Amino acid sequence: MATTLAVKSQVDVRPGARRRRALRDGLLYSSPLLLGILVFWLGPMVYALFLTSQDWNLITSPRFVGFDNIRQAFHDADLWKSLGVTAYYTFVGVPLQLVVALSLALMLNQKIRGLALYRLVFYLPSITPIVASAVVFSQLFNTEFGVLNHVLGWFGIGPVNWLFDTKWAVPALILMSLWFVGPQMIIFLAGLQGVPQSLVEAATIDGASAWQRFRSITVPMISPTILFNMVVGIIGSFQVFAQALIMTNGGPEGATRFLVLYIYQNGFQYFNMGYAATLSWLLFFIVVALTLLQFLVSRRWVYYEGAL
Repeated sequence: MATTLAVKSQVDVRPGARRRRALRDGLLYSSPLLLGILVFWLGPMVYALFLTSQDWNLITSPRFVGFDNIRQAFHDADLWKSLGVTAYYTFVGVPLQLVVALSLALMLNQKIRGLALYRLVFYLPSITPIVASAVVFSQLFNTEFGVLNHVLGWFGIGPVNWLFDTKWAVPALILMSLWFVGPQMIIFLAGLQGVPQSLVEAATIDGASAWQRFRSITVPMISPTILFNMVVGIIGSFQVFAQALIMTNGGPEGATRFLVLYIYQNGFQYFNMGYAATLSWLLFFIVVALTLLQFLVSRRWVYYEGAL
């Protein structure tokens, strides 16, 4: 009888002990990630929120200024210009990236010889360090001996002063961004391979053209993939920094002074960290608002299989 009670008590205790052990192990293994989030993400965000009410030059102690940084933002012409530059890059560059990435994915979704090699070749540029790519593209866009102007010269065009003309500086960076569509291409390729071939074959039998099959079957079926790439692309477009800093340093005449570059200049060149923190939070709210807007609008055009 005593043995039975002991065994029964062990059976009753073990589930709770297992849960506690699983919780302990889970916290232990995830602690590096949790500490990283606290130290390198939440911590800086909270401190940046504190700095929005401070005047700090990185040397002396922060000084409380209330809402002065926010008021300054409303009257800062350079800020509004940088927002315009970023918006131009976003609403022109991101759709082009999606079109190029989807076009490459459609070509690489065919059954041809050497397909794995082609996929590798088109993906490799996206893993090139951004600094190295910026240096290379600075030479490609060079007015005097750049390869791009040399090719345009074959058609009697140019030379174009790509990086030193206010009209062409942002388009040049948009062209450069097409070099990095590899990850979007791979995601589109995965979405295309999930399109049911039975639907495509049925449409073909019914006499649908290739364009009709693409528009009525392929696009709706990969619409969640399009949404994902669009959201990630817009978030990335608001984080353009290194290429603008290296290739143009925000010039000419502020034509490529993107918002993140303007934040950097205020914080580490003008030593106005309080205002830079305020602009950082402005960037955060803009990205969140645009992301929420995309998810709200997506209800009208994104198709989820099995959704009513």
